[in-house]
Amino acid sequence: MMFFSPPRPNTAPSLWQDWREDVGCVFARDPAARNLLEVLLAYPGVHAVLLYRVTHRLWLADWKLSARLVAAFARWLTNVDIHPGATIGKRFFIDHGACVVIGETAEIGNDVTLYHGVTLGGTTWNKAKRHPTLGNNVLVGAGAKILGAINLGDNVRVGANSVVIKDVPACCTVIGIPGRIIQQKGVKIQNPRGIDLDHHLVPDPIGKAITCLVERLDKLEANQEKFVMLETENCGSCESEGVCHGEDKIVLKQAAGGQ
Repeated sequence: MMFFSPPRPNTAPSLWQDWREDVGCVFARDPAARNLLEVLLAYPGVHAVLLYRVTHRLWLADWKLSARLVAAFARWLTNVDIHPGATIGKRFFIDHGACVVIGETAEIGNDVTLYHGVTLGGTTWNKAKRHPTLGNNVLVGAGAKILGAINLGDNVRVGANSVVIKDVPACCTVIGIPGRIIQQKGVKIQNPRGIDLDHHLVPDPIGKAITCLVERLDKLEANQEKFVMLETENCGSCESEGVCHGEDKIVLKQAAGGQ
């Protein structure tokens, strides 16, 4: 009789392991989280992720209707809509958990953080891959929309209210409508302790462009003053007196269509 079974090969993590990691990551990313009981009872983003883990397993087991029913209940409970067919990695965190939408063919890596109002949406009615793919350690700011079958590399940051419709390389920051890369590949985004939540430090390229434009206008006006003669004489001795009076005035009126 065998008292000890041989070690099993590496398999997919259990539902319990996924739940533990999803709950544990909250304390590293939300300074408002004080204890485990509070997170379990008062965090709708956590509730949405925990229920998604159940619906995704039902979906893979071909219990499609049951998966959709549980997902509908999760949406009613949390105001977060995650399709059971979406693929989401470990330690996924939705901060505030409001108005987040994740489509069926979306793929999300490990240690990803989404803020409220984020949409991972599709741009076609075809049943093929139509939702975005997010790498590891991606942070998406509040209200951002990532649309279509595009890829966001590891360590990408998306600014609040941005609309991303093109691929973004790893280690880049993208903001704006449509999204523009403002921090290039190769720049370290994540800090050594994990997720970089300093998304309020994202540069403002539009503000910088306006500042540069104002500075250029100041220079142009300063140069223009060199070529402008200050009026020192009255109209009585003005050289244009002949134009303002006499026959020239009549010619000018006629040229303009007057009588």
